Amino acid sequence: MPARDDDASSSRPVPGGVGPRDGPALGTLLRLCVPAVLVGIVSALVLYGLDQLSAAAEDALWSDLPGALGVDPDSRWWIFGMLTGAGLLVGLVVWLVPGHGGRDSATTELIAPPLPLRVLPSLVVVTVLGLAGGVSLGPENPIIAINTALLVALVARLWPRVPTDLVVMLAAAATIGALFGTPVAAALVFTGVVAGFPRGGPLFDRLFLPLVSAGAGAMTMDAFGRPFGSMDVPDLGVPDIGDVGISLAVATAAAGVALLGVIAFPHVHRFFHGLRNPVLYVTLGGVVLGVLGAIGGPLTLFKGSEQSFELVQQRADLSTANLVLIVAVKLVALVVAAAAGFRGGRIFPAVFIGVAAGVAVNAAFPGAPLGLSVASGVLGVVLAVGRDGWIALFVAVAVVGDVGVLPVLCLAILPAWLLVRSAPEMLAAPEPAGSVTPAGPAGPERPA
Repeated sequence: MPARDDDASSSRPVPGGVGPRDGPALGTLLRLCVPAVLVGIVSALVLYGLDQLSAAAEDALWSDLPGALGVDPDSRWWIFGMLTGAGLLVGLVVWLVPGHGGRDSATTELIAPPLPLRVLPSLVVVTVLGLAGGVSLGPENPIIAINTALLVALVARLWPRVPTDLVVMLAAAATIGALFGTPVAAALVFTGVVAGFPRGGPLFDRLFLPLVSAGAGAMTMDAFGRPFGSMDVPDLGVPDIGDVGISLAVATAAAGVALLGVIAFPHVHRFFHGLRNPVLYVTLGGVVLGVLGAIGGPLTLFKGSEQSFELVQQRADLSTANLVLIVAVKLVALVVAAAAGFRGGRIFPAVFIGVAAGVAVNAAFPGAPLGLSVASGVLGVVLAVGRDGWIALFVAVAVVGDVGVLPVLCLAILPAWLLVRSAPEMLAAPEPAGSVTPAGPAGPERPA
Protein backbone atom coordinates (compact mmCIF):
# COMPACT_ATOMS: atom_id res chain seq x y z
CA MET A 1 0.00 0.00 0.00
CA PRO A 2 1.21 3.57 -0.54
CA ALA A 3 3.19 5.14 2.25
CA ARG A 4 1.51 7.73 4.48
CA ASP A 5 2.16 11.34 3.51
CA ASP A 6 1.13 14.09 5.93
CA ASP A 7 1.87 17.05 3.61
CA ALA A 8 -1.48 18.80 3.21
CA SER A 9 -0.50 20.32 -0.11
CA SER A 10 0.34 16.99 -1.70
CA SER A 11 -1.74 15.81 -4.64
CA ARG A 12 -0.65 12.20 -4.39
CA PRO A 13 -3.38 9.67 -5.19
CA VAL A 14 -5.45 7.98 -2.56
CA PRO A 15 -5.03 4.22 -2.09
CA GLY A 16 -5.25 2.67 -5.51
CA GLY A 17 -4.17 5.85 -7.26
CA VAL A 18 -7.62 6.79 -8.48
CA GLY A 19 -7.52 10.54 -7.84
CA PRO A 20 -6.27 13.44 -5.75
CA ARG A 21 -6.89 13.82 -2.06
CA ASP A 22 -10.16 15.68 -2.53
CA GLY A 23 -11.51 12.50 -4.11
CA PRO A 24 -11.29 10.74 -7.46
CA ALA A 25 -12.93 12.42 -10.42
CA LEU A 26 -16.30 11.09 -11.60
CA GLY A 27 -14.87 10.18 -15.00
CA THR A 28 -12.07 8.20 -13.36
CA LEU A 29 -14.52 6.21 -11.27
CA LEU A 30 -16.69 5.46 -14.28
CA ARG A 31 -13.74 4.33 -16.43
CA LEU A 32 -12.47 2.06 -13.69
CA CYS A 33 -15.84 0.39 -13.18
CA VAL A 34 -15.22 -1.88 -16.17
CA PRO A 35 -12.00 -3.44 -14.82
CA ALA A 36 -13.59 -3.50 -11.34
CA VAL A 37 -16.52 -5.59 -12.61
CA LEU A 38 -14.16 -7.88 -14.52
CA VAL A 39 -12.05 -8.38 -11.40
CA GLY A 40 -15.18 -9.30 -9.44
CA ILE A 41 -16.40 -11.83 -11.99
CA VAL A 42 -13.02 -13.49 -12.47
CA SER A 43 -12.40 -13.66 -8.71
CA ALA A 44 -15.70 -15.45 -8.13
CA LEU A 45 -15.11 -17.87 -11.01
CA VAL A 46 -11.67 -18.80 -9.69
CA LEU A 47 -13.08 -19.28 -6.19
CA TYR A 48 -15.88 -21.46 -7.57
CA GLY A 49 -13.40 -23.53 -9.56
CA LEU A 50 -11.20 -24.06 -6.50
CA ASP A 51 -14.25 -25.01 -4.42
CA GLN A 52 -15.37 -27.55 -7.01
CA LEU A 53 -11.90 -29.04 -7.32
CA SER A 54 -11.58 -29.32 -3.55
CA ALA A 55 -15.07 -30.83 -3.23
CA ALA A 56 -14.29 -33.45 -5.89
CA ALA A 57 -11.04 -34.37 -4.15
CA GLU A 58 -12.83 -34.51 -0.79
CA ASP A 59 -15.48 -36.86 -2.18
CA ALA A 60 -12.77 -39.10 -3.60
CA LEU A 61 -10.85 -39.26 -0.31
CA TRP A 62 -13.71 -39.44 2.18
CA SER A 63 -16.45 -41.22 0.21
CA ASP A 64 -15.33 -43.03 -2.93
CA LEU A 65 -12.06 -44.47 -1.61
CA PRO A 66 -13.34 -45.76 1.73
CA GLY A 67 -16.46 -47.05 -0.02
CA ALA A 68 -14.32 -49.02 -2.46
CA LEU A 69 -12.25 -50.38 0.43
CA GLY A 70 -15.27 -51.15 2.58
CA VAL A 71 -14.15 -49.02 5.52
CA ASP A 72 -15.86 -46.38 7.64
CA PRO A 73 -14.54 -42.88 6.74
CA ASP A 74 -15.50 -41.66 10.23
CA SER A 75 -13.31 -44.23 11.94
CA ARG A 76 -10.42 -42.90 13.97
CA TRP A 77 -7.73 -44.68 12.00
CA TRP A 78 -9.07 -43.36 8.65
CA ILE A 79 -9.17 -39.81 9.99
CA PHE A 80 -5.63 -40.20 11.30
CA GLY A 81 -4.39 -41.67 8.02
CA MET A 82 -6.01 -39.01 5.83
CA LEU A 83 -4.62 -36.08 7.81
CA THR A 84 -1.17 -37.63 8.08
CA GLY A 85 -1.20 -38.28 4.33
CA ALA A 86 -2.31 -34.71 3.65
CA GLY A 87 0.62 -33.46 5.73
CA LEU A 88 3.09 -35.63 3.84
CA LEU A 89 1.81 -34.56 0.42
CA VAL A 90 1.73 -30.87 1.29
CA GLY A 91 5.22 -31.12 2.75
CA LEU A 92 6.53 -32.74 -0.43
CA VAL A 93 4.99 -29.99 -2.59
CA VAL A 94 6.37 -27.23 -0.36
CA TRP A 95 9.82 -28.84 -0.48
CA LEU A 96 10.12 -30.05 -4.07
CA VAL A 97 7.68 -28.30 -6.41
CA PRO A 98 8.66 -24.98 -8.03
CA GLY A 99 6.83 -22.19 -6.23
CA HIS A 100 6.89 -24.13 -2.94
CA GLY A 101 3.22 -23.56 -2.24
CA GLY A 102 3.48 -19.79 -2.06
CA ARG A 103 3.97 -17.83 1.12
CA ASP A 104 3.49 -19.41 4.51
CA SER A 105 -0.07 -18.35 5.43
CA ALA A 106 1.00 -18.04 9.06
CA THR A 107 3.12 -15.01 8.21
CA THR A 108 0.75 -13.02 5.98
CA GLU A 109 -2.38 -10.92 6.33
CA LEU A 110 -5.43 -11.49 4.14
CA ILE A 111 -4.21 -8.77 1.77
CA ALA A 112 -0.59 -9.07 0.70
CA PRO A 113 1.60 -8.10 -2.28
CA PRO A 114 0.93 -10.16 -5.42
CA LEU A 115 2.83 -13.39 -5.96
CA PRO A 116 4.57 -14.29 -9.24
CA LEU A 117 2.39 -16.38 -11.55
CA ARG A 118 4.88 -19.26 -11.46
CA VAL A 119 4.01 -19.82 -7.79
CA LEU A 120 0.30 -20.38 -8.37
CA PRO A 121 0.23 -24.04 -9.52
CA SER A 122 1.93 -25.22 -6.35
CA LEU A 123 -0.29 -22.94 -4.22
CA VAL A 124 -3.41 -24.41 -5.83
CA VAL A 125 -2.16 -27.95 -5.18
CA VAL A 126 -1.39 -27.42 -1.47
CA THR A 127 -4.65 -25.53 -0.97
CA VAL A 128 -6.74 -28.32 -2.50
CA LEU A 129 -4.83 -30.96 -0.54
CA GLY A 130 -5.50 -29.12 2.71
CA LEU A 131 -9.17 -28.41 2.05
CA ALA A 132 -9.89 -31.94 0.81
CA GLY A 133 -7.73 -33.66 3.39
CA GLY A 134 -9.68 -32.35 6.38
CA VAL A 135 -7.19 -29.74 7.60
CA SER A 136 -8.72 -27.11 9.92
CA LEU A 137 -8.13 -24.09 7.68
CA GLY A 138 -10.34 -22.12 5.30
CA PRO A 139 -9.70 -21.04 1.71
CA GLU A 140 -9.58 -17.27 2.26
CA ASN A 141 -5.82 -16.55 2.37
CA PRO A 142 -4.82 -18.77 -0.57
CA ILE A 143 -7.71 -17.78 -2.83
CA ILE A 144 -7.09 -14.08 -2.25
CA ALA A 145 -3.41 -14.64 -3.09
CA ILE A 146 -4.31 -16.61 -6.23
CA ASN A 147 -6.83 -14.04 -7.43
CA THR A 148 -4.53 -11.14 -6.68
CA ALA A 149 -1.67 -12.63 -8.71
CA LEU A 150 -3.90 -13.58 -11.65
CA LEU A 151 -5.73 -10.28 -11.82
CA VAL A 152 -2.69 -8.07 -11.42
CA ALA A 153 -1.23 -9.82 -14.45
CA LEU A 154 -4.52 -9.70 -16.41
CA VAL A 155 -5.31 -6.05 -15.71
CA ALA A 156 -1.72 -5.04 -16.45
CA ARG A 157 -2.19 -6.51 -19.92
CA LEU A 158 -5.66 -5.07 -20.60
CA TRP A 159 -5.47 -1.75 -18.72
CA PRO A 160 -1.77 -1.03 -18.08
CA ARG A 161 -2.50 2.38 -16.54
CA VAL A 162 -4.54 0.93 -13.65
CA PRO A 163 -2.25 0.95 -10.57
CA THR A 164 -1.22 -2.39 -9.12
CA ASP A 165 -2.24 -1.29 -5.61
CA LEU A 166 -5.78 -0.69 -6.82
CA VAL A 167 -5.97 -4.11 -8.51
CA VAL A 168 -4.80 -5.75 -5.28
CA MET A 169 -7.60 -3.99 -3.38
CA LEU A 170 -10.20 -4.89 -5.99
CA ALA A 171 -9.16 -8.54 -6.13
CA ALA A 172 -9.23 -8.86 -2.35
CA ALA A 173 -12.60 -7.09 -2.10
CA ALA A 174 -14.09 -9.24 -4.87
CA THR A 175 -12.87 -12.46 -3.28
CA ILE A 176 -14.19 -11.51 0.16
CA GLY A 177 -17.53 -10.59 -1.42
CA ALA A 178 -17.64 -13.94 -3.22
CA LEU A 179 -16.63 -15.90 -0.11
CA PHE A 180 -19.44 -14.46 2.00
CA GLY A 181 -21.99 -13.95 -0.77
CA THR A 182 -22.35 -10.20 -0.15
CA PRO A 183 -20.26 -7.07 -0.76
CA VAL A 184 -21.03 -5.87 2.78
CA ALA A 185 -18.23 -7.99 4.22
CA ALA A 186 -15.71 -6.45 1.82
CA ALA A 187 -16.98 -2.95 2.58
CA LEU A 188 -16.47 -3.49 6.30
CA VAL A 189 -12.95 -4.88 5.83
CA PHE A 190 -11.89 -2.04 3.54
CA THR A 191 -13.44 0.69 5.69
CA GLY A 192 -10.57 0.18 8.09
CA VAL A 193 -8.01 -0.04 5.29
CA VAL A 194 -8.87 3.16 3.46
CA ALA A 195 -9.77 5.15 6.57
CA GLY A 196 -6.13 4.97 7.60
CA PHE A 197 -5.13 7.28 4.75
CA PRO A 198 -5.61 11.01 5.47
CA ARG A 199 -7.75 13.40 3.41
CA GLY A 200 -8.56 11.05 0.57
CA GLY A 201 -11.94 12.53 -0.22
CA PRO A 202 -15.27 11.06 0.93
CA LEU A 203 -14.88 7.60 2.41
CA PHE A 204 -17.48 6.14 0.05
CA ASP A 205 -15.53 7.46 -2.95
CA ARG A 206 -12.58 5.37 -1.81
CA LEU A 207 -14.80 2.36 -1.18
CA PHE A 208 -16.68 2.73 -4.46
CA LEU A 209 -14.48 0.61 -6.72
CA PRO A 210 -13.86 -2.17 -4.13
CA LEU A 211 -17.64 -2.30 -3.63
CA VAL A 212 -18.18 -2.63 -7.39
CA SER A 213 -15.75 -5.56 -7.49
CA ALA A 214 -17.21 -7.12 -4.36
CA GLY A 215 -20.76 -6.78 -5.71
CA ALA A 216 -19.80 -8.38 -9.02
CA GLY A 217 -18.01 -11.17 -7.20
CA ALA A 218 -20.91 -11.81 -4.83
CA MET A 219 -23.50 -11.87 -7.63
CA THR A 220 -21.37 -14.20 -9.72
CA MET A 221 -20.88 -16.57 -6.79
CA ASP A 222 -24.57 -16.41 -5.89
CA ALA A 223 -25.38 -17.64 -9.39
CA PHE A 224 -23.73 -20.94 -8.41
CA GLY A 225 -25.30 -21.06 -4.96
CA ARG A 226 -24.69 -18.93 -1.87
CA PRO A 227 -21.44 -20.11 -0.25
CA PHE A 228 -22.12 -18.71 3.22
CA GLY A 229 -25.59 -19.40 4.56
CA SER A 230 -27.36 -18.70 7.83
CA MET A 231 -28.33 -21.29 10.45
CA ASP A 232 -31.86 -22.27 11.32
CA VAL A 233 -32.00 -20.91 14.86
CA PRO A 234 -34.82 -19.00 16.59
CA ASP A 235 -34.70 -15.22 16.24
CA LEU A 236 -33.91 -13.28 19.38
CA GLY A 237 -36.89 -10.95 19.22
CA VAL A 238 -36.80 -7.79 21.33
CA PRO A 239 -33.63 -7.97 23.46
CA ASP A 240 -33.60 -7.08 27.16
CA ILE A 241 -30.89 -6.29 29.69
CA GLY A 242 -30.48 -9.99 30.47
CA ASP A 243 -29.62 -10.68 26.82
CA VAL A 244 -26.97 -7.97 26.97
CA GLY A 245 -25.40 -9.60 30.02
CA ILE A 246 -25.37 -13.03 28.37
CA SER A 247 -23.79 -11.65 25.18
CA LEU A 248 -21.16 -9.70 27.12
CA ALA A 249 -20.16 -12.78 29.09
CA VAL A 250 -20.13 -15.20 26.15
CA ALA A 251 -18.27 -12.91 23.73
CA THR A 252 -15.63 -11.96 26.30
CA ALA A 253 -15.13 -15.55 27.46
CA ALA A 254 -14.92 -16.82 23.86
CA ALA A 255 -12.37 -14.14 23.01
CA GLY A 256 -10.35 -15.07 26.08
CA VAL A 257 -10.31 -18.76 25.17
CA ALA A 258 -9.33 -17.97 21.56
CA LEU A 259 -6.51 -15.73 22.81
CA LEU A 260 -4.90 -18.79 24.40
CA GLY A 261 -4.41 -20.15 20.89
CA VAL A 262 -3.32 -16.77 19.54
CA ILE A 263 -0.65 -16.40 22.23
CA ALA A 264 0.61 -19.95 21.68
CA PHE A 265 0.63 -19.59 17.89
CA PRO A 266 4.10 -18.06 17.25
CA HIS A 267 5.71 -20.53 19.64
CA VAL A 268 4.04 -23.48 17.92
CA HIS A 269 5.09 -22.06 14.54
CA ARG A 270 8.69 -21.74 15.75
CA PHE A 271 8.66 -25.33 17.00
CA PHE A 272 7.43 -26.85 13.74
CA HIS A 273 9.63 -24.74 11.49
CA GLY A 274 12.62 -25.50 13.67
CA LEU A 275 12.64 -28.89 11.92
CA ARG A 276 13.69 -26.93 8.79
CA ASN A 277 12.60 -29.44 6.14
CA PRO A 278 8.92 -29.04 5.10
CA VAL A 279 8.46 -32.79 4.69
CA LEU A 280 9.29 -33.18 8.37
CA TYR A 281 7.35 -30.32 9.90
CA VAL A 282 4.23 -30.42 7.70
CA THR A 283 3.98 -34.21 8.04
CA LEU A 284 4.36 -33.88 11.81
CA GLY A 285 1.58 -31.31 11.69
CA GLY A 286 -0.58 -33.81 9.82
CA VAL A 287 0.14 -36.46 12.45
CA VAL A 288 -0.91 -34.12 15.25
CA LEU A 289 -4.03 -33.12 13.33
CA GLY A 290 -4.80 -36.80 12.80
CA VAL A 291 -4.63 -37.46 16.54
CA LEU A 292 -6.82 -34.44 17.25
CA GLY A 293 -9.31 -35.52 14.58
CA ALA A 294 -9.46 -39.02 16.03
CA ILE A 295 -10.24 -37.51 19.44
CA GLY A 296 -12.72 -34.86 18.30
CA GLY A 297 -14.38 -36.83 15.52
CA PRO A 298 -15.59 -35.76 12.06
CA LEU A 299 -17.18 -32.53 13.33
CA THR A 300 -13.73 -31.13 14.11
CA LEU A 301 -12.36 -31.66 10.59
CA PHE A 302 -12.20 -29.40 7.52
CA LYS A 303 -12.73 -25.64 7.40
CA GLY A 304 -15.84 -25.86 9.56
CA SER A 305 -18.61 -24.22 7.53
CA GLU A 306 -20.71 -27.36 6.90
CA GLN A 307 -19.69 -28.76 10.28
CA SER A 308 -21.13 -25.66 12.01
CA PHE A 309 -24.57 -26.47 10.63
CA GLU A 310 -24.20 -30.15 11.58
CA LEU A 311 -23.17 -29.17 15.10
CA VAL A 312 -26.29 -27.07 15.61
CA GLN A 313 -28.49 -29.84 14.20
CA GLN A 314 -26.88 -32.49 16.43
CA ARG A 315 -26.71 -30.37 19.59
CA ALA A 316 -29.39 -32.43 21.36
CA ASP A 317 -27.14 -35.50 21.11
CA LEU A 318 -24.07 -33.74 22.53
CA SER A 319 -23.41 -33.08 26.19
CA THR A 320 -21.82 -29.91 27.49
CA ALA A 321 -18.59 -31.85 28.06
CA ASN A 322 -18.64 -33.09 24.45
CA LEU A 323 -19.08 -29.53 23.20
CA VAL A 324 -16.26 -28.19 25.37
CA LEU A 325 -14.03 -30.96 24.01
CA ILE A 326 -14.97 -29.99 20.44
CA VAL A 327 -14.07 -26.34 21.16
CA ALA A 328 -10.70 -27.33 22.62
CA VAL A 329 -9.84 -29.80 19.84
CA LYS A 330 -10.78 -27.39 17.05
CA LEU A 331 -8.82 -24.51 18.62
CA VAL A 332 -5.70 -26.63 18.95
CA ALA A 333 -6.22 -27.99 15.42
CA LEU A 334 -6.48 -24.45 14.05
CA VAL A 335 -3.24 -23.42 15.75
CA VAL A 336 -1.38 -26.54 14.60
CA ALA A 337 -2.69 -26.42 11.02
CA ALA A 338 -1.81 -22.75 10.61
CA ALA A 339 1.59 -23.11 12.30
CA ALA A 340 2.77 -26.34 10.64
CA GLY A 341 3.02 -25.04 7.07
CA PHE A 342 -0.41 -25.81 5.64
CA ARG A 343 -1.81 -23.05 3.42
CA GLY A 344 -5.16 -21.65 4.47
CA GLY A 345 -7.13 -18.99 6.30
CA ARG A 346 -8.18 -18.82 9.93
CA ILE A 347 -11.59 -17.12 9.77
CA PHE A 348 -13.73 -20.14 8.78
CA PRO A 349 -12.43 -22.47 11.53
CA ALA A 350 -12.70 -19.56 13.99
CA VAL A 351 -16.39 -19.30 13.09
CA PHE A 352 -16.84 -23.01 13.88
CA ILE A 353 -15.12 -22.59 17.25
CA GLY A 354 -17.42 -19.68 18.05
CA VAL A 355 -20.50 -21.67 17.04
CA ALA A 356 -19.39 -24.59 19.21
CA ALA A 357 -18.76 -22.25 22.14
CA GLY A 358 -22.23 -20.73 21.78
CA VAL A 359 -23.90 -24.14 21.57
CA ALA A 360 -21.95 -25.22 24.67
CA VAL A 361 -23.24 -22.18 26.58
CA ASN A 362 -26.81 -22.95 25.51
CA ALA A 363 -26.37 -26.59 26.61
CA ALA A 364 -25.01 -25.58 30.01
CA PHE A 365 -27.51 -22.74 30.51
CA PRO A 366 -30.69 -23.51 28.53
CA GLY A 367 -32.10 -20.09 29.39
CA ALA A 368 -29.44 -18.45 27.21
CA PRO A 369 -30.98 -17.92 23.73
CA LEU A 370 -29.31 -20.23 21.21
CA GLY A 371 -28.97 -17.69 18.40
CA LEU A 372 -27.58 -14.99 20.69
CA SER A 373 -25.15 -17.43 22.33
CA VAL A 374 -23.88 -18.62 18.95
CA ALA A 375 -23.55 -15.09 17.55
CA SER A 376 -21.72 -13.94 20.69
CA GLY A 377 -19.35 -16.90 20.59
CA VAL A 378 -18.55 -16.24 16.93
CA LEU A 379 -18.05 -12.55 17.67
CA GLY A 380 -15.50 -13.25 20.39
CA VAL A 381 -13.49 -15.92 18.60
CA VAL A 382 -13.35 -14.16 15.22
CA LEU A 383 -12.41 -10.91 16.96
CA ALA A 384 -9.48 -12.59 18.72
CA VAL A 385 -8.29 -14.58 15.68
CA GLY A 386 -8.94 -12.01 12.93
CA ARG A 387 -8.44 -8.82 14.97
CA ASP A 388 -11.09 -6.99 12.96
CA GLY A 389 -14.20 -5.76 14.74
CA TRP A 390 -16.15 -5.10 11.55
CA ILE A 391 -15.75 -8.57 10.12
CA ALA A 392 -16.41 -10.12 13.54
CA LEU A 393 -19.73 -8.27 13.81
CA PHE A 394 -20.70 -9.09 10.23
CA VAL A 395 -19.93 -12.80 10.48
CA ALA A 396 -21.63 -13.13 13.86
CA VAL A 397 -24.87 -11.68 12.49
CA ALA A 398 -24.59 -13.54 9.17
CA VAL A 399 -24.15 -16.92 10.84
CA VAL A 400 -27.43 -16.73 12.76
CA GLY A 401 -29.27 -14.72 10.10
CA ASP A 402 -30.90 -12.49 12.69
CA VAL A 403 -30.21 -8.76 12.48
CA GLY A 404 -31.99 -8.42 15.83
CA VAL A 405 -28.83 -9.53 17.63
CA LEU A 406 -26.80 -6.66 16.16
CA PRO A 407 -27.59 -4.00 18.83
CA VAL A 408 -26.65 -6.46 21.57
CA LEU A 409 -23.44 -7.48 19.80
CA CYS A 410 -22.45 -3.83 19.40
CA LEU A 411 -22.40 -3.63 23.19
CA ALA A 412 -20.84 -7.06 23.72
CA ILE A 413 -17.93 -6.26 21.44
CA LEU A 414 -16.71 -3.47 23.73
CA PRO A 415 -15.21 -5.58 26.57
CA ALA A 416 -14.11 -8.24 24.07
CA TRP A 417 -12.24 -5.63 22.03
CA LEU A 418 -10.61 -4.18 25.15
CA LEU A 419 -9.43 -7.71 25.96
CA VAL A 420 -7.92 -8.49 22.56
CA ARG A 421 -6.62 -5.09 21.42
CA SER A 422 -3.36 -5.32 23.37
CA ALA A 423 -2.80 -9.03 22.75
CA PRO A 424 -0.54 -10.25 19.91
CA GLU A 425 -2.00 -10.90 16.48
CA MET A 426 -2.25 -14.44 15.16
CA LEU A 427 0.77 -14.01 12.91
CA ALA A 428 4.23 -15.52 12.95
CA ALA A 429 7.44 -13.83 11.91
CA PRO A 430 8.62 -14.80 8.39
CA GLU A 431 11.51 -17.20 8.30
CA PRO A 432 14.89 -15.59 7.63
CA ALA A 433 16.38 -16.24 4.21
CA GLY A 434 18.26 -19.50 3.97
CA SER A 435 16.67 -20.98 7.10
CA VAL A 436 14.82 -23.70 5.18
CA THR A 437 16.38 -26.65 3.43
CA PRO A 438 15.74 -26.16 -0.31
CA ALA A 439 15.38 -28.90 -2.87
CA GLY A 440 16.36 -28.60 -6.51
CA PRO A 441 17.06 -25.52 -8.58
CA ALA A 442 13.92 -23.70 -7.38
CA GLY A 443 15.07 -23.78 -3.74
CA PRO A 444 16.74 -20.36 -3.51
CA GLU A 445 13.56 -18.64 -4.80
CA ARG A 446 11.43 -20.08 -2.04
CA PRO A 447 9.32 -17.45 -0.25
CA ALA A 448 9.50 -17.23 3.52
